[in-house]
Amino acid sequence: MNDSTLYFKEYFDQQQTGTTSVLNDHRQQAFAAFSQLGVPGVKHEEWKYTRINSLFNTQYRLQSADTLQAADINDLRLPAHEAANELVFINGRYVAALSTLRSKNLVLLPLNEAAEGEYAAIVDQHYGHSADYLRDGINALNTALSDGGIYLHIGKNTEIEHPVYIYHIVDARAEAVLAQPRSLVYLGQNAGVTIVETYHTIGNADSFTNQVFEVAVEKDARLEYYKIQNDVASANLVSTSHIRQTGASHVNTVTISLNGGIVRNNLNLVLEAPYCEGHLYGLYFQQGNSHVDNHTIVDNVAPNCLSYELYKGILDEQSTGVFNGKIFVRQPAQKTNAYQTNKNVLLSKTASVNTKPQLEIFADDVKCSHGCTVGQLDEEALFYLRSRGITQQAAQALLLQGFALDVLEKIKLAPIRAYVDSLIAGRLQFTQS
Repeated sequence: MNDSTLYFKEYFDQQQTGTTSVLNDHRQQAFAAFSQLGVPGVKHEEWKYTRINSLFNTQYRLQSADTLQAADINDLRLPAHEAANELVFINGRYVAALSTLRSKNLVLLPLNEAAEGEYAAIVDQHYGHSADYLRDGINALNTALSDGGIYLHIGKNTEIEHPVYIYHIVDARAEAVLAQPRSLVYLGQNAGVTIVETYHTIGNADSFTNQVFEVAVEKDARLEYYKIQNDVASANLVSTSHIRQTGASHVNTVTISLNGGIVRNNLNLVLEAPYCEGHLYGLYFQQGNSHVDNHTIVDNVAPNCLSYELYKGILDEQSTGVFNGKIFVRQPAQKTNAYQTNKNVLLSKTASVNTKPQLEIFADDVKCSHGCTVGQLDEEALFYLRSRGITQQAAQALLLQGFALDVLEKIKLAPIRAYVDSLIAGRLQFTQS
């Protein structure tokens, strides 16, 4: 065993004691995979620009979920939370006492129970599917150590009228924390839901959240999925979102990354049925020494599918960014339309970004494109605004707001869009000329 495996083996053994869940097979296999793969380093192609080895030098605790009360998290609640389903994770574990379900037709179960009850076949089909695309020790570690995960079921012809807000909160007031939240969501035929995830750390100790969020979307279902990251500098995050479109369906995702230590977003969209449509949008606005890495996979398995991907980055001070987007078009996926663009603006000479859009096409009747740009703000546009009496800082803010607009407008939930707009506006007030 390597050092990382020895460090986590005690936790792994504790979780197996007295547990009969069918998920144990997945845990056993995942821990064996982690023992073999370990923590990815610079020789791992998918992690060459994001070095997380140093995070494992910290002695983390897998803390319990009963360290916070409602009063501790009230300030973290999203706008219009009074009309939303609120699911609260503390230190990686779901806490029912702090959560509120307002939609009667939304089924929520502990993942262990769902794996053994009437939804066992669905869990067996979709749980752990992300491991087929992310063959690294970090994904395996979540499967091996996650505890307190949930299963969300939206049945056939069910429209969830209240959005689902998911809060991932880490209590790092006393010591460094390792959190491993796990969720599996199933949308039945002609179902619809809007899901919003946020991440917060309370306290100044180091934290590392290693999340896996898997979704299965059946025929004619609709998923709106928004992820907002605006955490403290001592909070590190690897967030994996894995979405399978198993029927002709529509998926719209928006990822907003504004602050944190090391942030890695894995977003996989697998279009397994003909006539699927998927949209992936992202905005990262980094400053200080923060680092954000967006890895996306769009896998076109079936014909006549459409995907559109647009990620934009703004990097200031000593921040660093990575975009690695892959589009696969399998041989049966004829008449695929797939588009991918990454655009970046560097606001300082010390900020940097590595961008790598990729296409792997095995079909011959397709329309696919990809591209990337890295540059600075348009000097002519800045001069034009300055000549109209606008200050340098205000002119820069106007141009950056315009740069971000075509991502932000893809957030269809009005209170959340206004909330993100306010976060961006607040950040621009401090952007230096």
